[in-house]
Amino acid sequence: MSDHGRVPSPASAPEPPAEPKRPITFLQLSPLLVALIAFWMLLWGSITPLTILTGVVVAVLVTRTLYLPRVILAPRFNPVWFVVFLAVFFGQLVMASFQVAFQAVFSRRIQRSAIVKVHLRTRSDFILTGTSIAISLVPGSVILEVDREHAILYVHVLGADSHEDVALAKANILATERRLVRALGARDEWEAVR
Repeated sequence: MSDHGRVPSPASAPEPPAEPKRPITFLQLSPLLVALIAFWMLLWGSITPLTILTGVVVAVLVTRTLYLPRVILAPRFNPVWFVVFLAVFFGQLVMASFQVAFQAVFSRRIQRSAIVKVHLRTRSDFILTGTSIAISLVPGSVILEVDREHAILYVHVLGADSHEDVALAKANILATERRLVRALGARDEWEAVR
């Protein structure tokens, strides 16, 4: 019998070629390097030229020699919007520190807190993690749970006395996500948060 009418069995069917792994560019790796350098300076508790230089050396050694699981990093990096993200973040950090200190001194002014459920508009693990870290670092807000599958954050917000405060907290979290996407997200993610 001829082989023309036969369908090849799954075992004999050729496998599709694997997609080649694209190397990560320096621009995509730069947020990780900056984070490692900042972490190094925090460990030493000083910002000196020597600390920065050794931080750069350690960050390059860690990313080049140690095995790191492949993580999809920022597909693009916009330095201008990254500076905007950092400026707003540090401004929120300072303002929230004063607000929390004021509420700690005058504790009778804290009437209630709230747990806010926020649906993020992107599905990127990188943006989800960055947004969670940025929110957690601001005093008065703590990430209680992350629903990675549905991109939902559950955030405890200090001093949310009204529906307006809860709405403002949600808007601030979504604005943080939007600024991070503007600085580090893919173009399709930016379309989702516009």
